[in-house]
Amino acid sequence: MKKFVKSIITLVLLATLIPAVYAATLQDAKTQGLVGEQRDGYVGLVVNGAPSDIVALVRDVNNQRRQRYQQIAGQNGISVEQVAALAYERAVAATRSGHYIQNAGGAWIRK
Repeated sequence: MKKFVKSIITLVLLATLIPAVYAATLQDAKTQGLVGEQRDGYVGLVVNGAPSDIVALVRDVNNQRRQRYQQIAGQNGISVEQVAALAYERAVAATRSGHYIQNAGGAWIRK
């Protein structure tokens, strides 16, 4: 019985870890042209109907960025929007050629 329980636990753990192993990274999503840097300092979906793991990735990255922007804003006495604007400028400078950024009109363009 103990062996059976251990086997079940192992299978459950593997089932929960497998999606994490195959989940896309932000860099992968950018390379695939699915995600780009938005003018508001966050990442956005370049294509409609992106896979659910990419949508979740964008949501997670933006939540992390929002928390970090709030922290930086509080430490420096500036608004979150100011931090996000500076972050966008840095993100554009760091964006690889061929990856997407959002232009002033809101359209996605390749750098």
